[in-house]
Amino acid sequence: MFEKEIQRYEVVRSEYEAQIKARMTPADYMDWHEVLFSTHSCGIEGNSFTVDDTRILKEQGLAMVPVGHSLLECTEMADHFRAFQYVTSHLDAPFDEQLLRETNRLVTEHTLAYRVPGAIPGEYTHEDMTAGDTVFGDHEVLVARVPSLMESTAAALSRDTHPMIVAARFHGFFEYLHPFRDGNGRTGRLLSNWILLHAGHPMVIIDVADRAAYINALRQIRAEGTDEFLISFFFQSATTRMEKELAQKRRNTNLGLFLF
Repeated sequence: MFEKEIQRYEVVRSEYEAQIKARMTPADYMDWHEVLFSTHSCGIEGNSFTVDDTRILKEQGLAMVPVGHSLLECTEMADHFRAFQYVTSHLDAPFDEQLLRETNRLVTEHTLAYRVPGAIPGEYTHEDMTAGDTVFGDHEVLVARVPSLMESTAAALSRDTHPMIVAARFHGFFEYLHPFRDGNGRTGRLLSNWILLHAGHPMVIIDVADRAAYINALRQIRAEGTDEFLISFFFQSATTRMEKELAQKRRNTNLGLFLF
């Protein structure tokens, strides 16, 4: 299963790593992805920052609040930077609850008090929850499954399963459990990318423009009891982004547009 998706992804990944990743410094490559990933991951949750807004905030910090944005949005993005840096600097750490809870703590550190007064960043929910038109299950039952999710995902990392499949399956199950009061989406997407980066693969960045398709893929897990839609969506998102960036590089290398 997913043989065609894997084949296409690996062909594109090979070219992408040779033509883009290998021709940048590791620091510049990760800074670029920090801005892109933070923009789109927070955007999926309603943050209105553009890529340029995010870049400005990363370069100048909270001393420069981009026009048209609330301080809450800026703080959310700044928290996401810290979580991103934590995750990407702990790729050799165990994939366990400590990694999970610290990531969520950083993601929600300075915004949770506004959204859920009394809740503590990095702590599992003590109440049942809803989101949109979704009523989540009994929080005690769901939270109790978190350790087994982390353990089974860590075990899968040592097997021959493709890292993208592991990342998508983890993400789908984690969002199903929804164990934190806030930041579950951002936390899940960060740790899915921990899985990919740990395996030496490029990040998957889910474009905010694809939010509806992404949410629908997650809903299929609840509706049909399968994560096949989400796995296919992850492969498609990753492959399409790499193809777009390669095409952009080829286009921007074309000097035939200029007359000398």
